[in-house]
Amino acid sequence: MDFVFKYQRGFGNHFAVEALPGALPQGQNSPLKVAYGLYAEQLSGTSFTAPRSENLRTWVYRIHPSVGHGAFHPLKQEQLRTAPLQDSRPSPTQMRWDPFPIPDVPTDFIQGLFSLAVGGDLAAHRGAGIHLYSLNRSMEDAALYNADGDFLFVPQTGKLGIRTELGNLAVSPGEIAVIPRGMRFQVSPLEGKARGYLCENYGQAFRLPSLGPIGANGLANARDFLVPEPAFEDRRGNFRVIAKFQGELWECRQEYSPFDVVAWHGNYVPYKYDLSLFNTINTVSFDHPDPSIFTVLTSPSEVPGIANLDFVIFPPRWMVAEHTFRPPYFHRNCMSEYMGLIHGAYDAKGAGFSPGGGSLHNCMSAHGPDLESYEKAVSSDEKPHQLKQTLAFMFESSSVFHPTPLAVSAPQWQSGYLETWKGLKSNFNPKLKGEDIHGK
Repeated sequence: MDFVFKYQRGFGNHFAVEALPGALPQGQNSPLKVAYGLYAEQLSGTSFTAPRSENLRTWVYRIHPSVGHGAFHPLKQEQLRTAPLQDSRPSPTQMRWDPFPIPDVPTDFIQGLFSLAVGGDLAAHRGAGIHLYSLNRSMEDAALYNADGDFLFVPQTGKLGIRTELGNLAVSPGEIAVIPRGMRFQVSPLEGKARGYLCENYGQAFRLPSLGPIGANGLANARDFLVPEPAFEDRRGNFRVIAKFQGELWECRQEYSPFDVVAWHGNYVPYKYDLSLFNTINTVSFDHPDPSIFTVLTSPSEVPGIANLDFVIFPPRWMVAEHTFRPPYFHRNCMSEYMGLIHGAYDAKGAGFSPGGGSLHNCMSAHGPDLESYEKAVSSDEKPHQLKQTLAFMFESSSVFHPTPLAVSAPQWQSGYLETWKGLKSNFNPKLKGEDIHGK
């Protein structure tokens, strides 16, 4: 499948773009007759009366209205699950998985979806789903849209071509892409095969986190986000439109391509971001800052300061803290955390946490560095050093994640994960005096 990739820059912008001159109406959204005989159609990501600062919608001008399709019928995909689960109990036990292999048999994006854990309640627009994807062929004449939430792609191996109604995205490992709720898209492996992580956000749309005392600059910069320009196709055939709706997949047929948008304007858009452009903030004195300083995107909850879902990364960075245990500290958290590894090694885990794998630490479940990482950290000198060749991430939610039955019965589930902490013996000696913060 041929792709053309052209982008605009910005996060939260109101874009206006056309593939043919004069296709975009001027001065109004829905004229009596649209240029080129196009149809005007609005895609709303929020209610009409949402505050202007939070209102998300895009007007598209397309060759055919998207309503021209047949009836939907259920489509079976038993590996894909949505919260709440009725056949799974959440567990406080820490869990970890090895990477799942890419299938040898022909597998497209929809067939290769696998749900690890889900949390919250779809009907309440709260929580998230954690999925894995693997594919070795294109979706061909099929399009998927998710009425249940936004999709956040985190590729781990293999470059993706994502065709959307508004244009095309090329997404490589080390980049992310977000496809908003309701937008039709199609996924193809541009290098033969691909594997990665997929987070489904049931709650409010992702936004950049507030910087607070950090000030006006830092973390992910709005200008580094890329939004596609239109790349329409005027093609007839037997096309499948697949909907994820209330946790189930549904399929219908239509006689024309779903990707026939010639012009559009609005702020409800798909986008991509290169994680290497993240401006990492860290300490230059002592102690380990909270991981919130590594937040790329956040979906707020109804409670100020408590995220429905955060996407956090742990990229290459300098470690310079004095008199400080530098890896992530031992911790218990009211949030629930799923961690994945894109490449390299994570500084708080030695063997067992491989690229493509992941770990789940639910609300108030203790976690922290394993024995090998702890001993390496406490015996090292305090010279500044740079963490290189590493990129880990975290999906963090105020909802508790329920692992799916297939996830905990998979051969990739590590039954011996808790052994990584068994060697942390007592070093307590009441005759030894501690040092103060200045080492005196």
